[in-house]
Amino acid sequence: MLNGALNHLLSLKRSHKRLLQLAADAGLLLLSYVCATALGGAASAMLLPSFWAAAAIFVPVSLLIFVRLGFYRAVVRYLSVQLLMTIFAGVIASAAVLISAINMTQVPLPWSAAPIYLLIAMCVLGGLRMALREVLQRHASEGRKPVLIYGAGRAGRQLLSSLREHADFVSVAFVDDAAELHDSEVGGIRIHDPSRLARLVQMHGVKLVLLAVPSASRAERRAIVERLEKLPVRVQTIPGMSAILSGKARLEDLHDVAIEDLLGRDPVPPMEPLMRGNTAGKVVMVTGAGGSIGSELCRQIVLQGPRILILWELSELALYTLNNELNDTITAQGLDVQLVPLMGSVQNPRRLSAALKRFGVQTIYHAAAYKHVPLVEQNVVEGLRNNVFGTEAVADSAIASGVESVILISSDKAVRPTNMMGASKRLAELVCQAAARRQNGTIFSMVRFGNVLGSSGSVIPRFRQQVEQGGPITVTHPEMTRYFMTIPEAAQLVIQAGAMATGGDVFLLDMGEPLKIVDLADRIVRLSGLTPYRVLPALHPDIGQPSAKAAQPRGDIEICFTGLRPGEKLFEELLIGDSAGQTQHPRIMTASETFLGPDRLDQLLDALLAACQRQDIAALRRIIASAPVGYTPIGPTADLLSGDEDALPLVAIG
Repeated sequence: MLNGALNHLLSLKRSHKRLLQLAADAGLLLLSYVCATALGGAASAMLLPSFWAAAAIFVPVSLLIFVRLGFYRAVVRYLSVQLLMTIFAGVIASAAVLISAINMTQVPLPWSAAPIYLLIAMCVLGGLRMALREVLQRHASEGRKPVLIYGAGRAGRQLLSSLREHADFVSVAFVDDAAELHDSEVGGIRIHDPSRLARLVQMHGVKLVLLAVPSASRAERRAIVERLEKLPVRVQTIPGMSAILSGKARLEDLHDVAIEDLLGRDPVPPMEPLMRGNTAGKVVMVTGAGGSIGSELCRQIVLQGPRILILWELSELALYTLNNELNDTITAQGLDVQLVPLMGSVQNPRRLSAALKRFGVQTIYHAAAYKHVPLVEQNVVEGLRNNVFGTEAVADSAIASGVESVILISSDKAVRPTNMMGASKRLAELVCQAAARRQNGTIFSMVRFGNVLGSSGSVIPRFRQQVEQGGPITVTHPEMTRYFMTIPEAAQLVIQAGAMATGGDVFLLDMGEPLKIVDLADRIVRLSGLTPYRVLPALHPDIGQPSAKAAQPRGDIEICFTGLRPGEKLFEELLIGDSAGQTQHPRIMTASETFLGPDRLDQLLDALLAACQRQDIAALRRIIASAPVGYTPIGPTADLLSGDEDALPLVAIG
């Protein structure tokens, strides 16, 4: 019945609601006048006509004052401190009018009636509105999902206001690390100590926690996330403060917690002289510009103010998309940069040379490569042609065209490779090392690093998709570990490393601590408010032999292990030798690696090219295994055109 009355009240026109408020306030003012008279010991005055004449004067005048002060412009369900102050001012004015009316009508009331009236009127007028606000908010929250906001700062308060406009969620509590805020309130919502998280979740049936700490460091966010992932709640966050201030995102644009928050380390601010050394005012080419690393390199480089930025890309769609994005950036930032979108393959030396000479390229970031281990393992010839002979074409064209610097984007899989992708990247390093010794005009360097978060083929988006589909999450091996770095940080470090090169340098990026892939999967499930459980296959040579009968599921999302894919390693490394040297940047190291002289390398490449032309996969494996690249193949070939009876069938790429 109450819900029906409230629904009817809320459905009234705004003008009708104001009339009801005026009528209610008139009754409350009259009630306050009567009570003040009784409490002042002058109840007998109520029998006099002058008593009611005074009421007939001050009540309408008080309502008029209330209207002019804006009593009825505010929405009751969003009652604020400012409105309470307005009510206080209105009641004082009403008390003054009451005193004047009493004097005019000569009502025999004691002097104490006016202050008593002021207190009673303030309590009933403000109290009614606060009570009505509570009733309306409770009514509005029925059927809405309770959420907890972590962070009671400015962003948290703004998020609370946004959620009150949202039909699906209702805020039930704040949690904040600041001890001075505990047990205080924001917008009628209490702020609690993080130690009460579990109790609050259970008490209110919370299934969603919203992080409103956009200015927190990554280490602080990781500590918060680790605290929350133990609870059966989904965790979402607002965008970072930089994205909000730049207009790229709104405060209410909630999204799942980024895995960057789980890495627990903050990027080192870039050194501007190194960022600008090979880019500012120069003609720069990025090969593979449409890829994950290539496109981020372009985004970082364009902000350094190159004279010309050449986007070299084989994929038409990737080139079109990136060119549009960078043009928008140039316009928005008011940059004086010329973009040159060129479609082409790094295996086309004539087109490369024509482009380098036509625009007078000074710096090349060579990011064009096939990098997916299973795909290259199944397409060995094309992987080698693109990664090795494409690098050779870039190196030769750069030398012939007088390019100042060439920076090769390498991979941790080049260290003691067990797959063709890693072997091809180590061979590409040898090509650049030999090119550095072949001449003195062009400075060659290589930057080696591990996985980047959010790149094409990254496990993170795949895991999220599998969670959304209800599982299972597929992980190759329970002991699989990888280094991870964000794409923007990796791109910045690549640019800075290239500026420190003197010729033939191999740079290593500090990737932090390696992470177990299965732990990453666990966290993604838990932060989605679900419980993971693991199932090992009954038999698998890579994983061992657990019990023949799998345990009954004790969670929401299954994590199953599929076994290592062809050529895949459990652990990756960044260094071939025993030690790495320091550079002027704390997260960039340098390594002294073995190399082949130009003549020996030419012989090796000639043998590889001949085998590629014959599509002789067995010969390619033998040649690379005998070369000083540390290649140790695991199992038979997986190439799909090898013709080998032992070749593996098509394997899952994800």
